[in-house]
Amino acid sequence: MLEARLEQANLFKKVVDAIKDLVQDCNFDCNDSGIALQAMDNSHVALVSMMLRSESFAPFRCDRNIALGINLTSLTKVLKCAQSDDILTLKAEDAPDVVELVFESAESDRISEYSIKLMDIDQEHLGIPETDYGATISMPAAEFQRICRDLIALSESVSIECSKEGVKFACQGDIGSGAVTLRQHTNVDKPEMNVEINMSEPVSLTFSLKYLVNFCKASGLSNQVRLCLSNEVPLLVEYSLANNSHLRFYLAPKIGDEE
Repeated sequence: MLEARLEQANLFKKVVDAIKDLVQDCNFDCNDSGIALQAMDNSHVALVSMMLRSESFAPFRCDRNIALGINLTSLTKVLKCAQSDDILTLKAEDAPDVVELVFESAESDRISEYSIKLMDIDQEHLGIPETDYGATISMPAAEFQRICRDLIALSESVSIECSKEGVKFACQGDIGSGAVTLRQHTNVDKPEMNVEINMSEPVSLTFSLKYLVNFCKASGLSNQVRLCLSNEVPLLVEYSLANNSHLRFYLAPKIGDEE
């Protein structure tokens, strides 16, 4: 059976909120190392990959591998019943047809119990190849979110260009153009404001802003976001979570004049 207790229900809420507009139904794959999820959006342009390691839960028990096929809209509705500081416990039997969610108030004796019917989702697992990226940018998650939101007012696409000068986000649209350049920056008092650029080769790629704005819904999970780019391979947008857990998004670049 599975029993996973998370001190902050809010963490799970934020993870689901960040992916529910990209993916409707997905499998939460549970095994002794934690709870993982991997799914593509309907247009097969973006891939989401999440890992909540067993150390994030206390206690964590998973006797054998279980796939929990869940509709994320239904899951969101149930998670709305939890208060931000509630403790969340996920429970499932060995061959489950439902998953149970138990919310315990940290302040009072209130315990709320819900169950969601599971679905049989046939999902292929994609092997994500290890990539040596040409450029890796670490920057404040809120800054990345602001840039994407500002530029989508002008265009559907953004080019991300990494060079010795820094990283440049530029777009060209019917009503005009815009560009934001960030240079390497270290803030000793506020390390979460650091901008770190590691580059082995110049990189310039174009991506759909609609997807990037969507990925930015995960900004509340981490102070920093990591962007990994290489010419002709998907962009990796990674939000690190506690206990070596993560939420990652992969986005295929636009080719040529494709809009």
